[in-house]
Amino acid sequence: MATFNILSIPFRKSTQISLSGAIQQYISKKYDQHPDMFRHDLEVVDSLRRNAVNVREAHESGVKTLQTYAGQLVWMSGKFPIDIGADFTWYPALGYHTEHPLAANNLKYELMNILYNLAALHSQLAMASNRSSSDGLKSAASSFSKAAGVLTHMKKEVLPELRMANPPDDMDEATLESLIQLFLAQSQECFWQKAVMDNYKDASIARLAARVSDLYSAAGEAAMRSEAISSAWIHHMSAKHHHFAAAAQYRAALDCLEKRKYGEEVARLTDAVACVNEGLKECRGGYLSKAVVDDLNGLKRRVEEDLKRAEKDNDIIYLQAVPPKSELKILERANMAIARIPPEIAKPYDFFGDHAEFGPALFTKLVPFAVHVAVSIYEERRDRLVNNNIIAELETLTDKLHEILSGLNLPGSLQALEKPLGLPGTLVQHAEEIRQADALNRLQRGFADINKLCSSDKAVFEEGKAVLAAEEEEDQKLRRKHGTARWTRPESRLDSSPNGGAKLWNQAAEIEGYFASSTSSDSVVRDKYAAVKDTLAILAGPDRGMMDYIPNSRRTEIPESLKPALGRLRSAYNDVLRLESRRRKRVEALKAKCRSDDIKTDILAEAARLERSYPSTAIVSAHFEDFFEKRLDSLYESDLEALEKENVDQEKILSDVQRANREFESQKKSVGSNAERERALQRLDNAYYKYKEIVNNVEVGRKFYNDLSRIVEQFRNQARQWVNERRKDARSLEDEISMPPLSSLSINNPQQQQQPAPMQSYQPPLSPSTAASSYYMNQHHHQPPPPPPIRQAAAVHSPPAEAHIQSWADNIEQEHPKPMMPPIAPVASMEGTWMPEMGIKFAPSPAAGANPQTGQPKKGAWEPSNGIRFG
Repeated sequence: MATFNILSIPFRKSTQISLSGAIQQYISKKYDQHPDMFRHDLEVVDSLRRNAVNVREAHESGVKTLQTYAGQLVWMSGKFPIDIGADFTWYPALGYHTEHPLAANNLKYELMNILYNLAALHSQLAMASNRSSSDGLKSAASSFSKAAGVLTHMKKEVLPELRMANPPDDMDEATLESLIQLFLAQSQECFWQKAVMDNYKDASIARLAARVSDLYSAAGEAAMRSEAISSAWIHHMSAKHHHFAAAAQYRAALDCLEKRKYGEEVARLTDAVACVNEGLKECRGGYLSKAVVDDLNGLKRRVEEDLKRAEKDNDIIYLQAVPPKSELKILERANMAIARIPPEIAKPYDFFGDHAEFGPALFTKLVPFAVHVAVSIYEERRDRLVNNNIIAELETLTDKLHEILSGLNLPGSLQALEKPLGLPGTLVQHAEEIRQADALNRLQRGFADINKLCSSDKAVFEEGKAVLAAEEEEDQKLRRKHGTARWTRPESRLDSSPNGGAKLWNQAAEIEGYFASSTSSDSVVRDKYAAVKDTLAILAGPDRGMMDYIPNSRRTEIPESLKPALGRLRSAYNDVLRLESRRRKRVEALKAKCRSDDIKTDILAEAARLERSYPSTAIVSAHFEDFFEKRLDSLYESDLEALEKENVDQEKILSDVQRANREFESQKKSVGSNAERERALQRLDNAYYKYKEIVNNVEVGRKFYNDLSRIVEQFRNQARQWVNERRKDARSLEDEISMPPLSSLSINNPQQQQQPAPMQSYQPPLSPSTAASSYYMNQHHHQPPPPPPIRQAAAVHSPPAEAHIQSWADNIEQEHPKPMMPPIAPVASMEGTWMPEMGIKFAPSPAAGANPQTGQPKKGAWEPSNGIRFG
């Protein structure tokens, strides 16, 4: 401040925080999306903040850095509530508490600080400009105007939404107003300095200086209400106010000298000296910079010298009366300084995009699930309102209109009489429209598209239905195999689980109804087309074909008695044509309005408002009902009200047409007519309107099958998923049923070892570990076991066949019986207890495996009929 006669504001400083951490935590709690989806956005937002808070030098590169982060903050305010969970800490830049930071969980507070630093950067860039050149002055004036514009945006747009009871001292309303006026004054001062440098007329320079003085005065008055503007700055503003008041009067005095108003010159110079002296009073206390004091003293010397000369000349030569100050004309003002809000700040949304200045907007895909649902509900409700309640009603009125006109043989009767030879003009227009639209091929392509879409939808549906039918057949086979007592799960069509068989089979019945209805509708549309195909071909052909189709009638003079009736009928029919044209334009405008009705931005803002207003309540689609109603009413209520007027207008016009046609028909009998020509013209006209109707039907059919494709695809996917789950359940249930009862897998006591096993058909008992696998093998192969080897031991009866199952003995060869060994006498206290050195042995039945002398079981090959016993 010691070396400059203008002021700039310093940057506010901040501490580094992890904004991404707070956002990530908030997404996890409040949204139906995983934070990892926004990993890149989280990294970018941290980088943007880090770069923005590190802007500490007056360089143009910092402008884009601060603007980009500020724009993203504005965008994020529509995605997140103001209290996102991050404590933003900032140090004041002005005032007496610059070492005491203020932390706030407030996105708008962060935005205020970033914008403040942007204004500070613009002011410092102005300070750094070379104000000794014309270009430097332009640059400085522009930078000061931008600084004032940013501060103005803060004051009007951001500060009211800050929601802080006590905003920081250097960002309250009074401080912002003072800084705005200060930067405007300094911008105006640059324009004044350039005018002086370029030798503008004194009158123009005076007007510029007067406005500078006013702006400094306004800045000082606002500063008096601020707690952050220092006394030195207030004295500076006051001194500059007086300085430029004096400069304005001095330049006005020079203009008076040029215009030979010597008395007024003396009065203005006297006032200039008084203003300079007032400015120099601000020097007390040493508040002013040396540059400001030097400017005041230099101006004082010049003014006092001119005053001495002017007074002397006037007293001696000119002798003009010197008017008092109260009679001096107030100087005009020339305002050049305007608070210019940079468009990047005023409309940040315009600068988002993949190749735009701010880059892509962050967290664009972050939408609560309820908002997705709400958008779909609104669009469906809007389309139903527009298509069913408005456009369909208008089309019904138009169809009724054409039906009545066709019954009156209009416009054929008019055209046959008005143009007995050649082709009527309206018919030529209709034929040209048919040709340009390539009507026949267009309808054929439309029918082909409908057939293709219908076949595709049916194929997908039949695939899903076939999956259900196959599962039902499998379930019935297993039910018959195992019996209803053991096969306890519900039948396929009775499974009431979510997305279960009951729901899927009902849905299949509904879809079949859709196909039946659509097939019937398609048939009706094709019948319409078949009825007018030949006539349309004539319209689509050359004019010569139409002339050959329409018989000419002899040219007759229309009697005077018929001309009034003919004129009234033609006038009434023209009203019909104008009504149709206006109605078509209304329908097109309504469709365009419907297409441009994008609710996403507004509903996101509404969702953010609901989140801020009710932070503890989860948003559901029902919360948007009032919003939907108000929006639909405001956009489409006027169109609904216009329907009644359309109906009234049509009834009145039809009444006029019918009355005029009755009069025309009664008068026409005296003239005679060519009925064949009338009928031919009427058929062509009817074919044109029938074509328009069929085109609309085809578009409706194409949209129907496109919508149905999503339904049948969802049905097929749900059917596949449910059938897979049912098959897993079936395998699990079948395994449970196939397990043998535990009673057949008992471990026998030693006392039971001597009891013979009952004779059965061959089925070797198995261990629990092999039972299930053996059952599976037998169920699937049903092969008889291989023949047993020839036994060498004599027996009373032939033993049953051996099974080829490995023995549990310790590597004992079982092809031939081994010699008997004397049994080891068991210890008395351990009798009946198995010892490790005994090995695992099988106890044969007494009939086949016992030693007749000792009664002890023989060692050797295992007899299947003896069962598995531990001895």
